[in-house]
Amino acid sequence: MYVSIQNFVEEYRNEAAATLRLLEALTDESLKQEVAPGYRTIGHLAWHLVPNGGILKPTGLRYDAPEESIEPPVSAAAIAEAYRFASESLLEAVEAQWTDEKLQDTSTIFGEQWKNGKTLDLFVKHEIHHRGQLTVLMRQAGVKMSGVYGPTKEEWAAIGVPAPV
Repeated sequence: MYVSIQNFVEEYRNEAAATLRLLEALTDESLKQEVAPGYRTIGHLAWHLVPNGGILKPTGLRYDAPEESIEPPVSAAAIAEAYRFASESLLEAVEAQWTDEKLQDTSTIFGEQWKNGKTLDLFVKHEIHHRGQLTVLMRQAGVKMSGVYGPTKEEWAAIGVPAPV
């Protein structure tokens, strides 16, 4: 749980930058990749990463983001741009609308009382969770990606180090 706006801002800036790097690597063709018939495609998963309210709505935090929709754009660049815009707007809104004390306020989320600091924490973890799913689908689709918390196999090779097995 976050108890400081600054802690959230610093962490989310880093996480959002990592997510944006992955989204910018997507191609329009890769958006069609799915893990199995009937499951999310890369396009749906990437669009789900765009912060458009979700668990943050009940907190009263207001920021600019595209409308929630089931169907993602068919353009990978449009998804990446929507993510960049919404994540920056979210950061600005938290800094402008909330204080450290506001992180202790509670809202009803999924029928439970959550402090705003917990909601932000779970929002970040939700993004990390789906970003992990995205990297697997990107690998299956043959999309070249950068490492998030460490080098990819290709990045290890580029620096002349055998990738750990």
